[in-house]
Amino acid sequence: MARPLRIEYPGAHYHVINRGNAGEDIFISERDKEKFLEYLEKAVERYGITIHTYCLMTNHYHLLIETPLPNLSQAIKWINVSYATYFNRKRIRRGHLFQGRFKSIIVDADEYLKPLSRYIHLNPIRAKMVEKPDSFPWSSYPVYIGKRKPLEWLETDWLLSLFDKRPKEASKKYRSYVEGVDAGEIKNPDKDVVGGLILGGTNFVNWVKDSFLSDRSANKNIPQLNELKPGVSVQSVVQGVCEEFGCDVDHILRKGMKKNLARDISIYIAREITDTSGVNLGGFFGGISGAGITVRYNHIAKQLNRNRRLKGKINQIKKRIIK
Repeated sequence: MARPLRIEYPGAHYHVINRGNAGEDIFISERDKEKFLEYLEKAVERYGITIHTYCLMTNHYHLLIETPLPNLSQAIKWINVSYATYFNRKRIRRGHLFQGRFKSIIVDADEYLKPLSRYIHLNPIRAKMVEKPDSFPWSSYPVYIGKRKPLEWLETDWLLSLFDKRPKEASKKYRSYVEGVDAGEIKNPDKDVVGGLILGGTNFVNWVKDSFLSDRSANKNIPQLNELKPGVSVQSVVQGVCEEFGCDVDHILRKGMKKNLARDISIYIAREITDTSGVNLGGFFGGISGAGITVRYNHIAKQLNRNRRLKGKINQIKKRIIK
């Protein structure tokens, strides 16, 4: 059974979404929503998480969370289990309340905190539950614009500081930012999510991949990992061949040397397991053509059919590279 990929690290920000099982309502009464907010407050105390934005719809909820500690799964699991226990006990029911595992998207807060908070706060408008977002009492929006008294467990300072250093002016500007657009036309920031997991610019996405996915082994039960795991680089191929042959990089990259098996194997493996084009491989290996790469690749490929020792060596190098 497929499992969602979780990446947790200190200071991470997440857009967390969880829906009712089979689309069923998870909030039926106002007391249900009040109780859920109580659990959010307790989770802040218990796990040290920071909640920047929330919106409780009818059959799902949205949270924009920061985790000073790498404990998102612990915190959300506790919230969900606690609330589901309350909900089931109150209605004398059994079974799952939520639809499987919660969805969490890692967010580059510097770039997406503002648009994501706006999108979350406009959910009730898109659902036609209210005409104005400040009329919906079950989101953090009324707190942000000063219509509701501050909640000790809700962090609003950072987001508001992006609009103005003066609190009252910041609230006014945030209100204009949220209400000054057509809720049905603004783009869902989650449309920019990479691999169903990461929301951010290219540098942020690459940082997450390199920092948290490069050393993780592929897992057929976690499709997201296989999709996001950084591809093998040509440099790592060359390094692996150098370790196997006991030679240096210059030996492999040097053109014109006859019977340079280490070079030919490097070209063969690089073309086979990296996403680099033949033209770019040619540039890496000293400025030869894409056709030249193909010639060297085919040369090794033919030998593999009759040379078990060579085949074993290449497989050994691959294992060294692909961990």
